[in-house]
Amino acid sequence: MLERENLGCVLLNTQHNFSWLTGGRSNGIDLSRENGAGWLLVTRGGKRYVIANNIEMRRLLTEELSEAEFEPIEITWQAEKDPYAVINAVGSVAGDGDVGCDIGFPETRWIEPSIARCRFELTPDEIERFRNLGCDSGAAFESAVQRLIPGQTENEVARIIRDELSARNIFSVVTLVAGDERIPSYRHPVPTDRRWNDTVMVVICARRHGLIASSSRIVCADDVPSDLQLRTEACAAVNAALYAGTAPGATGSELYDIASNAYDARGFAGEINKHHQGGACGYRTRDWVAHPDSLDIVQPNQAFAWNPSITGTKTEETAVLIDGRLEIITATSSFPTISTVIDGREYLSPGILSLSKGATA
Repeated sequence: MLERENLGCVLLNTQHNFSWLTGGRSNGIDLSRENGAGWLLVTRGGKRYVIANNIEMRRLLTEELSEAEFEPIEITWQAEKDPYAVINAVGSVAGDGDVGCDIGFPETRWIEPSIARCRFELTPDEIERFRNLGCDSGAAFESAVQRLIPGQTENEVARIIRDELSARNIFSVVTLVAGDERIPSYRHPVPTDRRWNDTVMVVICARRHGLIASSSRIVCADDVPSDLQLRTEACAAVNAALYAGTAPGATGSELYDIASNAYDARGFAGEINKHHQGGACGYRTRDWVAHPDSLDIVQPNQAFAWNPSITGTKTEETAVLIDGRLEIITATSSFPTISTVIDGREYLSPGILSLSKGATA
């Protein structure tokens, strides 16, 4: 990438890129910010450095990195307040050529889209870490369901799922909860103190070692209403169409058209206009989203989180494209599944769990 972009080196400061380049390590302290503590510097010649202030360097080298992997360049915390101190540190080792960067920074060229494309094709180690994350986030969902009681507030439900994730060393970067009438009202229902009684929807984007797995589940206290079941089956059909269309070389715009046609075929034309359908993921909740003008191209060994929705319901899992087929990594065995067959191949989507009837509902 550096060769193609005619760059001498690249500076990485965002938390997601730090985790990617270090195999799941973190430079995060203040999680309200995209920027992290410390920089990684990679030269076109392949040399790697970590630039950090005197507060953070020892911890980074002891607990996150090692000098064998990244040569340290330490600056004072006072000097770090001047961006040119970092640029001067870069200039001392980088040699000739422009400096690329994943954030807007003086005397650098912003190249985050080019860096993102380097992340898309997951390595075998990343795929294994993603599988483990998906399995554990699914287990957290299953444990949380056992603690759900009608009458709890949405905030109490959110606290339960965050607790189950935290027990597995997982941090939920997005936690959405909607009960009853709030489910059809909002596509992004931030939890409130309203109580659920009949139906609750929970959405998580679960992060561990930098990777993020997204999934959504709907739970009913008793029987699943017939209209909700019908809409969820239609949603699953859209989900299956997206699964079938996610193949190396497919574009985001082609996948958008596939979703749009699937909504139309199920009698829910127009629902695609009410929310995005998801897309590629990995170290971000979404690296790109399918839309009518998307030129993004599906890569082998790339992760995807599709999230088709029809007012009142939603389907969402995270999967990795391996050998031309999506492997679902967030499946939950205690939830019912909805089967959709396309061209002789079966695709499974999560169904709605009835607390009174279990996975056989």
